[in-house]
Amino acid sequence: MITIWFEPHSITTDNEDGLASGWNDVDLSEDGVKRLNEQWPSRYEERKVDAIFSSDMQRAFKCGALIANQQRLPMYIDERLRECNYGSLTQHPKAEIEALKKDSIQKPFPDGESYQDCAVRMKDFLDYLKQNFDGKTVMVIGHRATQYGLEHHINGKDLLICVTEPWAYQPGWKYQY
Repeated sequence: MITIWFEPHSITTDNEDGLASGWNDVDLSEDGVKRLNEQWPSRYEERKVDAIFSSDMQRAFKCGALIANQQRLPMYIDERLRECNYGSLTQHPKAEIEALKKDSIQKPFPDGESYQDCAVRMKDFLDYLKQNFDGKTVMVIGHRATQYGLEHHINGKDLLICVTEPWAYQPGWKYQY
C-alpha cells in the first residue's frame, strides 16, 4: 500500500484572473508564493514523505521544490500529473470551462483532451507508483485533473461526479493505494 498526500499547486496569476490554465505553463502569483512559503513547510514536517512527485508545470514543481529542498527529499517531475489540456480554450474564463466539463468526460476539449484521457494518464502513474514505491508515503503535486484521477482510480468515483461536484481547497488530501 502507498500513502499519497495530494496537494494542488499554489495560486497562480491565471487563478487570480479567473482563467483556466490547462497546459499553459503559468507561474505562481506573488500571493501564491507567499502562501506556499508560509503554509506548506509546517504541514510536511508532520507528514513525513519519502518522495515528491510533481507535474512538469512550473506552478506545481516550484511547490514541490520548496519541500524537497527543505527536507532533502527526492523529487520526480512527471508530465502524467498535468492538468487537462483545454486545447483552444486554454486561458479562457474558468466559467466557460466549468460549463463544458460534463460534456468533456469522453469528448476532448477542442484541440485538447478529455477527462478520460487524463484518467488514463493517472492510472499509468498509479501503476508506476505501485511498482516502485509500495510501502512508501509520497507527496503528489498537481492539478484538478490529477485529483480527479486519484478520486476515480482510488476511491472508485465516477468521472462525471469528479468533474461536476463542488471543489474547495484544503491543505492536502490523503489517499491509500
